[in-house]
Amino acid sequence: MTERNWAGTHTFAAEAVLTPTTIAEAQRMVASHERIRTLGTRHSFNDLADTPGTLLDLTAIAPDIEVDDTARTVTVGAGTRYAVVARNLADHGWALHNMGSLPHISVGGATATSTHGSGDRNGSLATAVRALEFIGPGGELRTVSAGDADFAGSVVHLGALGPVVRLTLAIEPTYQVRQDTYAGLTWDDLFERFDEVTAAGYSVSVFTRWNTRDVGEVWVKERLDDTSAPDMPERVLSARRVTAKADSPAADGVDNTTEQGGVPGDWCERLPHFRIDATPSNGDEIQTEYWVDRAVAVDAIAAVRSIADRVEPALLVTELRTVAADELWLSPGFGRDSVCIHFTWKNEPDAVRTAISHVERVLAPFDPRPHWGKVFSMPIGGSLPHLDDFRELVARVDPTGKFSGPYLERVLGIPAR
Repeated sequence: MTERNWAGTHTFAAEAVLTPTTIAEAQRMVASHERIRTLGTRHSFNDLADTPGTLLDLTAIAPDIEVDDTARTVTVGAGTRYAVVARNLADHGWALHNMGSLPHISVGGATATSTHGSGDRNGSLATAVRALEFIGPGGELRTVSAGDADFAGSVVHLGALGPVVRLTLAIEPTYQVRQDTYAGLTWDDLFERFDEVTAAGYSVSVFTRWNTRDVGEVWVKERLDDTSAPDMPERVLSARRVTAKADSPAADGVDNTTEQGGVPGDWCERLPHFRIDATPSNGDEIQTEYWVDRAVAVDAIAAVRSIADRVEPALLVTELRTVAADELWLSPGFGRDSVCIHFTWKNEPDAVRTAISHVERVLAPFDPRPHWGKVFSMPIGGSLPHLDDFRELVARVDPTGKFSGPYLERVLGIPAR
């Protein structure tokens, strides 16, 4: 078997990939294999999903989207891409609170790794989860819902608690969003008035290449109360609004981004950066991301800026985003409002390893937490206070280590017992 992740940067070591088309079929597959882990849309950049055993690809199971108007929830197959469930919700008058930059990712994989969008008051995508349906080691179905004792430890689970086949997410009435881009933000404004920059819209992203005279582009996504487009300021501090459409910040000249220029549209067509019908981001790349406490974010950003010459040779672009705190045990946002410093690197592994070592060195004083699905080398250590509780939960749910893998053993110390 030769199976690679989306970017082609990781080749899976598993001996086979199984693709069930029903939940019952997936249950039988789990029960009949000694080592098995879930494979989604392959958007992780490391060996998180890998196993020496068998991979279970859930993307062929029907979405089976069920909306509960009274409870304001939607239940959907875990292998379903966000674009599918989001479009269905928008067409029926509903919405999610946020989306990640890519609509191509699966709901199950994104929430399991605490993938996120941006916004000072917006939690990660995992904070919308209200229930998860797992397959246990013997093939049995097990549901964990909000309010259950194990819920906070089960939402961001990294596949360690078994395959999730269905999830229930909180929804809200649909809304419109406009997206505007700004250029020319000075470093002084970013450092001295950071809160004003990130408060410029419902979701704000700042793109930079560090070794530049000004910061770079600021993408502002503003939530609208109706279909009319309110006037947006011509400036966000020193950054001036531009009318020309910005292409992918990681690959100039590639038209794959969602509509900008202040044109109102459904939330699901503006909150992501990239269109579902185009290749997301650069494709041929490696990614890294570190979450730092918002209280020290400006100093952390300045620390990375101080090594711009060591980062620049391997870099395509950096994106800065904000995420609200949550109480999910393995979420990098646990207990603290966060700023995420994301690096999209060239597909040059040696140069990237060197750059990462410099970034992790200067960020170390700020207690960074890595995105689970990106490339990093730092130890997790005591950064997450419930890590031991999670290990105990895994030992109780999966006592034989059927769902463990090299990543979980190496990074979290969860053995295949």
